[in-house]
Amino acid sequence: MKAVRFSRFGGPGVLEIVELPDPRPGPGEVRIAVRAAGVNPSDWKKRQGLMDGELPQTLGHEAAGVVDQLGQGVADVAVGDRVFGFSAEGAAQAELAVLSHYAPIPPSVDFPGAAALPAAVETATRSLDQLGVGSGGTLLINGASGSVGSAAVQLAVVRGTLVIGTASPSNHDYLRSLGAEPVAYGEGLTERVRALAPDGVDVALDVAGSGVLPELIDLAGGAEHVVTVADFGGAQEHGVRFSSGDGGRALHALGEIGALIESGRFSLPVARTFPLTEVAEAHRTSERGHPRGKLVLLVD
Repeated sequence: MKAVRFSRFGGPGVLEIVELPDPRPGPGEVRIAVRAAGVNPSDWKKRQGLMDGELPQTLGHEAAGVVDQLGQGVADVAVGDRVFGFSAEGAAQAELAVLSHYAPIPPSVDFPGAAALPAAVETATRSLDQLGVGSGGTLLINGASGSVGSAAVQLAVVRGTLVIGTASPSNHDYLRSLGAEPVAYGEGLTERVRALAPDGVDVALDVAGSGVLPELIDLAGGAEHVVTVADFGGAQEHGVRFSSGDGGRALHALGEIGALIESGRFSLPVARTFPLTEVAEAHRTSERGHPRGKLVLLVD
């Protein structure tokens, strides 16, 4: 099969499309013919050598496609079913991928839209669970217009929470459409949030990693009320919880998101798609900033 791989660290030019052996699903796993695979900032961080120092490396933790092999004991899907989910091997940007956790693709969602879901939905759900977000209260999300941020906005609104989200002014109408009260990034953030919530907020989630943890701690009344998924160093410095899959993942979210999508209470836009052969350009786009929605690779 063809797959994305790099054998040395560096810029997007180190990415290659190589031939690798076809993977085989283990017990409880399924193999899919990949139709679409999500691109995440962790991809280019790994490529630059900022994460996972081993070489060579394949890429891709989330994909959508058609089941073509079942692992031992799998009885909840059949060959030919459309599914989306996670590749434990981190090799989903390929023609074939083994999914360790998966769910049926909602009827109204195409393959690119399904490939955009796993990481954003799991990360958002895990963070909200760790913050204890439920009915009532106010949540501040720093970086609310990206894929994880917009997922967190919608899931928090479904739980009955008032959401304030930071974003650039060009994304404020988008946040309002998701049910959040938008505020601008930058100097004066604390004052802008307090104009909407004079007593501060109950909890805060940092998705952007833009160095605002002290402000979030102040607004939420303590480091114990703040979670970041993007600022590991800041979390250590300020005593904030850094949320990662290493501490337990909210995999239940994969099976729950379909009902919210079909009821019109959740959507996650695909910002741009690229053929698998243009993975380097997808990395460049990801490194340039935070597009509204997800970047997705398409596999013929």
